[in-house]
Amino acid sequence: MKAKLFQRDFSMVVIGQIISLFGNNILRYALPLYLLNKTNSPALYGTVMALSFLPMLLLSPVGGIVADRVNKRNVMVFLDFFTAALILFYALSFETLPLVPLLIAVLMLLYGIQGAYQPTVQASLPVLVSPDKLMAGNAVINMVNSLAGVIGPVLGGLIFGFHGLESILYLSIICFFLSAVMEIFIHIPFEKRHFEGSVFSLAASDLRESWQFIRYERPEIGRVGLLLTAVNLVFSALVIVGLPIVVTGHLGFDQATGNRLYGYAEGSLAAGGLLGGLLSGVIGHKLKVSHGARLIFWCTATLLPIGLALRLPIDSMTAYLVIAGFCVIMMILSTLLSVEMITYVQKITPVTLTGKVMALLMCLVMCGNPIGQAIYGVLFECLSTRVDVTYFGAFAICLGLCVISQRVFRQLSDEVITS
Repeated sequence: MKAKLFQRDFSMVVIGQIISLFGNNILRYALPLYLLNKTNSPALYGTVMALSFLPMLLLSPVGGIVADRVNKRNVMVFLDFFTAALILFYALSFETLPLVPLLIAVLMLLYGIQGAYQPTVQASLPVLVSPDKLMAGNAVINMVNSLAGVIGPVLGGLIFGFHGLESILYLSIICFFLSAVMEIFIHIPFEKRHFEGSVFSLAASDLRESWQFIRYERPEIGRVGLLLTAVNLVFSALVIVGLPIVVTGHLGFDQATGNRLYGYAEGSLAAGGLLGGLLSGVIGHKLKVSHGARLIFWCTATLLPIGLALRLPIDSMTAYLVIAGFCVIMMILSTLLSVEMITYVQKITPVTLTGKVMALLMCLVMCGNPIGQAIYGVLFECLSTRVDVTYFGAFAICLGLCVISQRVFRQLSDEVITS
């Protein structure tokens, strides 16, 4: 195990993530927006986004199992090549096949691939960096996610506006192909584990092992997971569904301007995540995991000015700037919490269980997203003339979750993070 953080293999993982995630982010910006522009239906948009998340929920635990049993480099290479082939198929058929079924299928596969891919990356970190660099390594990976999230939607908005969807599709294909080729040359330490029985019995055994670890050995992980599931249902789903609907449909901009400004708003979210990642690397050792409830509270507080911006009689651009500005603050805080919790779980979990436990925890936390997205899609359609009510309602519910979170986070040990 090398002492410095940016040794060859870790650096190549980071570069591969930048290229692959850029392609992923321009797709996740353009494909749902293309659907919203074509149908102008918040309910359909929320339903499609909810369905897209389901494969991620199912494949995240599988990704954790694969990450602990198979060479992690090979998993990343295969998934990037497969994604390039999938988008090539979509690029050749999206103008001839029915829009909604094709888009649902492609988005479901994209999110499913992402669900299998990320546990592999996270499980590789403990064997690529030394324990004292693990917090910094997680911060770098989060920064990469955020950097791709900044560049992807902003450039995606420009390309989508001037050249249409097809150009974005072929650019993403190039990204996934280049990432896969580069990942072939990464060396990630791997010790083959022998097993008997079918793949399904192995999956059941591994999931049972990780569940028992969370349920009996470290029950505080499960409690935090359930809390964050509720936060995702009320808070994260609102951000994912509400931002494009509000910016492109409720602020009074024309479609081209709304699409471009939505790209900038998505970039603002990612910029906040990037800044949060930088702060995690700098002040991560000073964070107290037992104070995580404070981060949830301040994230919740950002919903109030967004609701007010939509309610008060102010001009469209001012409302947009308020929304984008508080999105930056929101992402700084949520990224700090995310890095803190990922590092906590990695440090208290045995290396042989890291992938499975992280995947199971991610699956649990993400369960709230599809439910919330479907609900918010319907709410935005039913309350199309009073979208601010949805934000004020979410703010009130999240305040209740803040009270619960104080008891949950108080049970975690700060020594694990600061050691």
